[in-house]
Amino acid sequence: MDSTDLQVLRNAVAWLDAGHRVTLVTVAETWGSAPRPPGAWALIRDDGALTGSVSGGCIEDDLVQRVRDGNLADRPVDVVTYGVTREEAARFGLPCGGTLRLVIENAPDADQMRQLLQRIGASRLTARHLDLASGRTTLADATSKDLLSWDGRQLTTIHGPPLRLLIIGAGQISGYLASMAQALDYVVTVCDPREEYRAAWQVANVPLVAEMPDDAVLALNADARTAIVALTHDPKLDDLALLEALKSPAFYVGALGSRANTLKRKQRLQEHFDLSQAELDRLHGPVGLRIGSRTPPEIAVAILAEMIAVRHGVPAQNVAHKTSEATLPAIDTSCSAA
Repeated sequence: MDSTDLQVLRNAVAWLDAGHRVTLVTVAETWGSAPRPPGAWALIRDDGALTGSVSGGCIEDDLVQRVRDGNLADRPVDVVTYGVTREEAARFGLPCGGTLRLVIENAPDADQMRQLLQRIGASRLTARHLDLASGRTTLADATSKDLLSWDGRQLTTIHGPPLRLLIIGAGQISGYLASMAQALDYVVTVCDPREEYRAAWQVANVPLVAEMPDDAVLALNADARTAIVALTHDPKLDDLALLEALKSPAFYVGALGSRANTLKRKQRLQEHFDLSQAELDRLHGPVGLRIGSRTPPEIAVAILAEMIAVRHGVPAQNVAHKTSEATLPAIDTSCSAA
């Protein structure tokens, strides 16, 4: 659940508790180039106040006007489709003839909205089931394999804890990576037992812990919405973190280093620790997409780009730097990410 939809949920609880009537709008289905993905939320208060989004703005304006005119209050749940014709798509700013199907809920249950917020705060991945005929909604535990589903009669949306990122090392690259990751809705933690690096850390709202990296990974209790990136370039620290990270359900595990150093790291992990080949293959190294990055902020961009691709299941398009032992150069002293 990204920060936009989480804010919608928080506002829903606050506005309902304050006695307002609210309308919850969910993107159920899209065709073509839709501005927001299925599952995205918008919330409209009875006075026209709006939070969240289901499009680039034009559809929200129409929905707000419908709420003000009382045109969406006839039934507990309704379905509205925008962009059926090319003319309507152009009118509402939907590119390339895009189409949106929206599920409209009038007066969602305040107690259930509060319960959903509490479950997310407790890091519980949750499925919210809506039956359109009755307007009844239920909450149930979900797994990382569960996806949004819509069949015209029932809508199931998946809501979960925020994305998390653990960075090993408090160096310069880590500062840029932490700042950029926050903008992408990650809750970031940095671990560095080295006092000299901790003293220079200045990224706001990012806790810095001094425990050993393997202990930090274990304490994190990583799940399928967690990424772990080792950036100290010190095997005594990075390898400890990677040992635990590669055994965890984290969706992304990466480590800074050249191709030659990555190969040596994998050899160390295989020879001295009980890591399987499948676990070793999960390691992204050299970390980040190959975009020619050299400076710390460029390397941070490359790392985040690869994390995004992995999280969305996008096959790597430029994996020339993920070479096998047979194609490694004899000498490779580069420490860049990509």
